[in-house]
Amino acid sequence: MAKRDYYEVLGINRDAPEEDIKKAYRKLAMKWHPDRNPDNPKAEDSFKEAKEAYEVLSNPQKRPAYDQYGHAGVDPSAAVGAGASFGQGGFGDAFSDIFGDIFGGARSGRSNVFRGADLRYNLEIALEQAAHGFETKIRIPTLAKCTTCEGLGAKPGTQPQTCSTCRGAGQVRVSQGPFSIAQTCPRCHGSGKMVVHPCASCSGAGRIKHQKTLSVKIPAGVDEGDRVRLSGEGEAGVNGGPPGDLYVQVHLKPHAVFRRDHDDLHCEMPVSFTVAALGGEIEVPTLEASARIKVPPETQSGKTFRLRGKGIKGVRSQSLGDLFCQVVVETPVNLNPRQRELLQEFEVISQKDAARHNPRAKGWFDKVKEFFEG
Repeated sequence: MAKRDYYEVLGINRDAPEEDIKKAYRKLAMKWHPDRNPDNPKAEDSFKEAKEAYEVLSNPQKRPAYDQYGHAGVDPSAAVGAGASFGQGGFGDAFSDIFGDIFGGARSGRSNVFRGADLRYNLEIALEQAAHGFETKIRIPTLAKCTTCEGLGAKPGTQPQTCSTCRGAGQVRVSQGPFSIAQTCPRCHGSGKMVVHPCASCSGAGRIKHQKTLSVKIPAGVDEGDRVRLSGEGEAGVNGGPPGDLYVQVHLKPHAVFRRDHDDLHCEMPVSFTVAALGGEIEVPTLEASARIKVPPETQSGKTFRLRGKGIKGVRSQSLGDLFCQVVVETPVNLNPRQRELLQEFEVISQKDAARHNPRAKGWFDKVKEFFEG
């Protein structure tokens, strides 16, 4: 199948500057990277196509040849046959150079300086705490820079030596068919250095396990799944790299009364059948104080009352949410003889004009009758 035009592949103009070429490739590589598309068999082909286009158009020698002669001017098979890898540094180098700060941390040339890993801490809080905000302390396990060797991994008074396998590059080149691919050095694991006399405190790792206590301020209005970022409180970097971040992820405990839905609150409101029938006033709780609701006569179970401004003001909200109280008419239990007698008398009176006193029941039975007769 004929190759597509490299400018078309990257979606850029033919006079695009080098920075635009890099941005376009970075966007496509992030989109089509096989690790991000495990269920898409075409992703790898699109990823390789974008990488090949970038290799040519970012090369000051290859781009003019491609502009003048097309694919014939930069035939990769001719370059490999002549003993050179495709591009100045090969596919592995191109991807590593442009994405080193995303996949594996920040780098500085070939010194393999890596940013520390980000950490996550799950924090369970009560609904009241989420509504009003609060400050708390957490204790987390992490990897911190070894203070004995200052993160070098070498015994005090000694220095790490240059790796003899990769000569300090942190990478070795491996031939796979017609291509030459850069891989992490198996001896120094990408550091470019070898610790001959390891530090006794960290056993040469440069980092030690550490428990630290941090103060976390949870803002008012946080919701389930929200995260609070503590910059630089993650794991220590490798080879002098910057530390990662700590993300405190909020989880709300189930509440005895309320259920939260974004900025709104919902609750069930038990009402006696006499209050539901005759009407009355009942007291309901809110997060701040109690409130009173007037229940009109003949209120049915399931009716919802709305109390404006009695919900929660979210982190990104401009106003308070509402409180929705749903009526649940409660059937009396543990009746004494007199109560039973009164209810039976009430039922006899009600049945004399059932359509008037129980219209929903009358309508339902009429529909059942039509179903069986029709």
